[in-house]
Amino acid sequence: MNKRQGMERIDSHQHFWNYDRSRQVWIDEEMEVLKKDFIPKDLEPLLKKCNLDGCVAIQASQSEAENDFLLKLVAASSIVRGIVGWVNLKAGNVTERLSFYNQFEKIKGFRHVIQDEPDLDFMLQPDFLNGVKALRNFCYTYDILIFSSHLPNTLELIKKFPDQPFVIDHLAKPEIMNHQYENWRKQLAPIAAFPNVFCKVSGMVTEAKWHKWKQGDFRIYLDTVVELFGTERIMYGSDWPVCTLSSSYEDMYKIVDDYFSEFSKDEQNNFFGLNATKFYRL
Repeated sequence: MNKRQGMERIDSHQHFWNYDRSRQVWIDEEMEVLKKDFIPKDLEPLLKKCNLDGCVAIQASQSEAENDFLLKLVAASSIVRGIVGWVNLKAGNVTERLSFYNQFEKIKGFRHVIQDEPDLDFMLQPDFLNGVKALRNFCYTYDILIFSSHLPNTLELIKKFPDQPFVIDHLAKPEIMNHQYENWRKQLAPIAAFPNVFCKVSGMVTEAKWHKWKQGDFRIYLDTVVELFGTERIMYGSDWPVCTLSSSYEDMYKIVDDYFSEFSKDEQNNFFGLNATKFYRL
């Protein structure tokens, strides 16, 4: 624990895997650096360099085998504070599966890779909505992984569940390399008005030009999420190892460390740990 600040500093979004082409199907030929194993012992020194104490492991494969894999890693690791796993939220037995996972204290919530679904309206399908509704009965969170094109439907989803804890992953992936801003902000604003919705400041470097970005590219996006969500509903996430497509961990971290150095100590504590601890019940 970070003794100086009396709190744990948390990376709220990263992934582990033993690389298997049949499981990490989203890793294409442009992502050669990701075609290897990434496990907690690889992340631990990176966290230490950035004065971070722990992390939340997010699913990277859409099967319940992913949950088993992450639970085994947690049992052998001192840095993983929580898991966001995967279940088939559209399944008729979703309540049964959530009840099963309720025995594992480290599982804090679930995620589905909506951004890869060919149907833009996937998240509004009745069976998926039924699955999201079931999460609340077990106090589970839900990570919303989308492109900015999904924001209108995301607003409709959130309206249906005002008591469900949601977090937007990666700022909803604005096209930073193309300087997409106005429409993204306009569509994100009504979502941020719901107090049960948080936002992860993560994934920015991979939405910029890989290895050709500069810190100033991100300022308007950081200003916007702070304005819309405040400093009590945003949290730091690295998206490691995916961030290594465009940056080292340390350089990616420096973007937000420099930006939030202008904020009060309480605001920094919120962003770098307290908000994630509160949201995920770490």
